[in-house]
Amino acid sequence: MKTATLPPIRVTPDLRLELEGVLEQGESLSQFVEHAVRATVTKRKTQAEFIRRGIAAIEATRRDGGGIPAEQVIATLEAKLAAARHTKSQGGG
Repeated sequence: MKTATLPPIRVTPDLRLELEGVLEQGESLSQFVEHAVRATVTKRKTQAEFIRRGIAAIEATRRDGGGIPAEQVIATLEAKLAAARHTKSQGGG
């Protein structure tokens, strides 16, 4: 498979110096850029898949009529918080 090149990018001299300062022993600027691009592509794919699965789960919950209303969850959390504050004010925490 033939390789392709990425477009050159312009950066400030300060960024270039900072970048050169974090290169690992024997690592080239090109290797660093390639690694950064690959990592960003992987991150974005992972984020997109996470969002896709989340939306599918929300849709399934709505379709199946499951789930707990947000008001109920918040009320439960507020009750737990109030109980914890009460315990702390009584010297138990």
